[in-house]
Amino acid sequence: MGIDSAPPAEGEGDPGILDDFAMLRSEGDLNLGPERASWLRDAVDAETRELLEEDARYFFRQSLSTPCLNALASAQGPGFTDLEGRTFLDFHGNGLHQVGYGNPKVLEAIRRQLETLPFCPRRFTNRPAVALARRLAELAPGRLSKVLLAPGGTTAIGMALKIARAATGRFKTLSLWESFHGASLDAISIGGEALFRRGSGPLLPGTEHAPPPDPWQGPWPHMAAGDYALRTAEYIEYVLEREGGDIGAVIAETVRWTPFVPPQAYWDRIRSACDRHNALLILDEIPTCLGRSGRMFVCEHYELEPDILVLGKGLGGGVFPLAAVVARPELDAAPEGALGHYTHEKNPVACAAALATLDVIEEEGLLQRAAALGERALVRMREMQERRALVNEARGLGLLLGLALRRPDGAPAVVEAERLLYRCLRRGLSFKLTMGSIVTLAPPLMISEKDLDRAFDVIEEELAELERAGS
Repeated sequence: MGIDSAPPAEGEGDPGILDDFAMLRSEGDLNLGPERASWLRDAVDAETRELLEEDARYFFRQSLSTPCLNALASAQGPGFTDLEGRTFLDFHGNGLHQVGYGNPKVLEAIRRQLETLPFCPRRFTNRPAVALARRLAELAPGRLSKVLLAPGGTTAIGMALKIARAATGRFKTLSLWESFHGASLDAISIGGEALFRRGSGPLLPGTEHAPPPDPWQGPWPHMAAGDYALRTAEYIEYVLEREGGDIGAVIAETVRWTPFVPPQAYWDRIRSACDRHNALLILDEIPTCLGRSGRMFVCEHYELEPDILVLGKGLGGGVFPLAAVVARPELDAAPEGALGHYTHEKNPVACAAALATLDVIEEEGLLQRAAALGERALVRMREMQERRALVNEARGLGLLLGLALRRPDGAPAVVEAERLLYRCLRRGLSFKLTMGSIVTLAPPLMISEKDLDRAFDVIEEELAELERAGS
C-alpha cells in the first residue's frame, strides 16, 4: 500500500478548538479543527475538493462526517484508493472490514443470490435467512438460539430493548456513560456520549447510567485500571440494589472501541448482579464481533453468556448493511407484537453475504490470525510505549488495538493525536481517534504482517517527529 510519501507541514490556525471540543470527541475525530482545514487546502486536488464541496452542499453538515476529508474511487483487500489514485491502509473501516474489502467469496455469494432471489417481501422467508439464523444460533455461546435480523446495528439495539421490555415487563435500563450504541433517539438514550445526546431534547425515560470501566473515560482517572473497573462494577451493583427490581436490562459493550479490556472479575460481578435482580444482560458487540478479538464473540474471552447479544457491522461482509440479535429462547415472549418489522429484515442477499463472511472467517483461520497478529502488534506497541513519550498506554485484544496518548503534564494529548492522524493520512494510513486522544487501530483480519509492521513504522516515525517539534 502507498504509505511512504513525505509528511506535510503542520496545519495552521488555533489548535485550541480541539481541546474546546474534547468532551464531544468520544466517537471519533471531528472536522472542525485546523488540521482538517490544512488537509483540505493542501492534501487534496481541485477535482476532489469540488466533489467534497458538492457533497457538503447536498448532505446535512455533521461534525463527524460532512464536510468529508476525501473522496474514494475503489476499495480492495486491506484498504482503499482515492480519486487521485493514492492508496491507503484502512485501520478504521467503521469496524466492518474483517474479511477485507471486496472479498471475492462474499461478492460471488452476492452475485449468485441476486440472480435468483434479490429480495424477500415480509410474511415470507427464504433459505439464506433461515441458514444464517441457524448458523448464528450454532455459533453463539450457551443457550442463545433465537434470532432477529435488521438492516443495521442501531435498529438491532432497538429490538433488543423491546425484547427486554416484553420479557421482563420493566422499561428501565442501566447502561454506561461514554458508551455508543447507535445514533437513533432510543440508542442515544442508553448511550452515553455527549456529542449525540446534547441538544436532542427529551430522551427515553428510565435510562439510568453508570461510569464506564475505563479510567481514561471516567471520573477517577488516577486509579489503577483493574481497581477502577471493579469500582464501577460495584456502582452497577449499587444501582441495581437501589432500583429495587425496576431495571429490566443492563446494556454494555463487552469491550469498548477505545479499546479497554475489563478484567474477568468485572464481568463476573455484573453477570452475578443481573442474575440476583432478574435483570437481563444485553451485550453490544456490533463493531467487535466476528473475530476481531481473536474469538468469534468477545464475550467468549470471559466465558460470559449474555441474555441478548447484538451483532452487526462486519456481518454483511463489508458490503451489505446487516445486524442481528441473538437471545435466549425463553425471551421469545411477544408473539402478538412486532419487535422488528423492518423492510429488509430477512434480505436474502444480505444473508448470503453474511453466510459467505462466516465461511471466510472459518476457512481462512481468521480467528487464529487475529489472535496471533494481535499479540505481535501488542509487542510492538509496548516497545513504542517505552520509546515514545507521548504514548502513555498500549492496549488491545486481537486486532482491536489502541495507543492512548498523553502530554508530559498528564493531560490527554488531543492536539497531538489530531496532528498524528493527519500526518499518517498523508502517508496513506487511516485510523480512528477515540476519546480525542486514543489512537484506535482496527485493521482487517486478513492484513499481512508486512502491512501491519509498516503501519506501526509510520505511526512511530510520525510520533517521533511530533515529539521533536514539541521539544
